[in-house]
Amino acid sequence: MTADTDGSDDSSEDGLAEAFRAVTRRLRRRTGEALAPWDVTPGQSRALGVLLRHGPLRLSALAEHLRIAPRSATEVVDDLEARGLVRRRPDPADRRATLVAPTGEGTRAGTAIRAARRAAAEELFGRLAPADRDQLARILRTLRD
Repeated sequence: MTADTDGSDDSSEDGLAEAFRAVTRRLRRRTGEALAPWDVTPGQSRALGVLLRHGPLRLSALAEHLRIAPRSATEVVDDLEARGLVRRRPDPADRRATLVAPTGEGTRAGTAIRAARRAAAEELFGRLAPADRDQLARILRTLRD
């Protein structure tokens, strides 16, 4: 077996897992750098993105979209609301329920954040040929689901 310079063995499952972790770390670092101007966490960024794509949502629906616990969604929304990026309002279909929607500032920030995250991903994945990107996307969707 031949070890890479990082000590991993490319011929083993451990080598594959380590390579995946290294790419994930690199993407996470680049995403963090891209989000720095807005001082938001990746989770807050994702929540804002979901709200921009889907419009006002109940907290439970937001949690489902984010694949997190409802309590965690509440914390994310609390932080975004404190920063003036989202607001809560009664659900007109059920006044006992609450909807969360981006504010004007949240829409502007969310749009800019989406562009910055895309640029960070493009910087990383742009090195791949289009066919390789398509194949990687297919493989990752398979692993995700």
